[in-house]
Amino acid sequence: MANTIAKRRWIRLIPIAFITYSLAYLDRANFGFAAAGGMAKDLNITAAMSSLLGSLFFLGYFFSQIPGALYAANKSAKKLIFWSLLLWGGLAMATGMVSNIKFLIVIRFMLGVVESAVMPSMLIFLSRWFTKAERSRANTFLILGNPVTILWMSILSGYLVGSVGWRWMFIFEGLPAIVWAFFWWRLVNDRPKDAKWLTDAEKEALAQKLQSEQEGIKPVKNYAEAFGSKIVILLCLQYAFWSIGVYGFVMWLPSIINAAPDSNIVTTGWLASVPYVLAIIAMVSASYFSDKTLKRKIFVWPFLLISSIAFYGSYLIGPGHFWISFVLLIIAGGAMYAPYGPFFAIITEILPRNVSGGAIALINSLGALGSFAGAYFVGYLNGTTGGFDASYIFMSGSLLLSALITILAVKEMKEEVFKIKDNINLESAGEMPL
Repeated sequence: MANTIAKRRWIRLIPIAFITYSLAYLDRANFGFAAAGGMAKDLNITAAMSSLLGSLFFLGYFFSQIPGALYAANKSAKKLIFWSLLLWGGLAMATGMVSNIKFLIVIRFMLGVVESAVMPSMLIFLSRWFTKAERSRANTFLILGNPVTILWMSILSGYLVGSVGWRWMFIFEGLPAIVWAFFWWRLVNDRPKDAKWLTDAEKEALAQKLQSEQEGIKPVKNYAEAFGSKIVILLCLQYAFWSIGVYGFVMWLPSIINAAPDSNIVTTGWLASVPYVLAIIAMVSASYFSDKTLKRKIFVWPFLLISSIAFYGSYLIGPGHFWISFVLLIIAGGAMYAPYGPFFAIITEILPRNVSGGAIALINSLGALGSFAGAYFVGYLNGTTGGFDASYIFMSGSLLLSALITILAVKEMKEEVFKIKDNINLESAGEMPL
């Protein structure tokens, strides 16, 4: 019966989660193609303003993370994501209709606000449906919506901008989120106990398994205690620096490629998709072995270190050797994405259910600030220096710091595990733990 339940959950829920996150990513990442494909010229947007517009999304994303996650954890992820789909689809389409920079500023900020609930809500949602031995893969198939979307979005957006212009690109790519909202509402249940496609026995078996996993986690009384935890603080910093590299790369890769000799927007679309092929392979592989071994940390920091070295290699190669530099960018992109599944599995395995949702939101909020910094400063450095060397160094340094902080967090987690085991041993011996 367990195998039947597992199979049905994967077949029914993972494609829905994947499509939902894919649509969120489509409507945040296509801005880079509009910027490279005539939007800046049409609206008289300066290089500094273009950097601000590209990064404003993440400022809005930062402010609404925790309220959204608390609503999803305590009330309904299903309702929250339904309304988010409708709103971000409408805002994405409205981006193609603006002629005033002030309205564009408001739209980019609000797009971040309404999309901010998606990531923590989906991670909370999956943690209610998948066990510890499945969670890294479940998270990975959710977050695969990121590189897979950018892969096909890069090709599609390049063609749309080249054939119908950046305005229609936004309109065509915003509409699917609105349509999908109604599929989401029809197909999803917040919790296994609400699912009509599971029997009562299956619901009970899954609930018991998930509950038994909570018993091995150190109790945390409230959000204040969780947010003040040294482990959570380290993970917040780690994810912030990691996100600087990721979103500096995502938002400005089209401009980097488009600046190459003999390049055009269609060629840019094809080339910009290549790093995400490696990202998909790396993410699936890392999550598989992470779940197989249940050793999460070893599948996080080494990949971040490889990405840092690859960006530094692109800086050393310089603009005179585009294809060698581009190969290193492919490696950097693939390695940056690989650790997502194991990383988010860590959070739900070190914190109990009553605070893990808020902790995910806090960590993701700090990631949003890192994303803002990456999108803004990479664009600013590119515009100010007239090249990409400074932004390569900036992304490389950020990812190196992220890898080092991960190692510190791993040490802290090991110490916490040893304390819990010592307390359990003392209690079993009839002694009072210190």
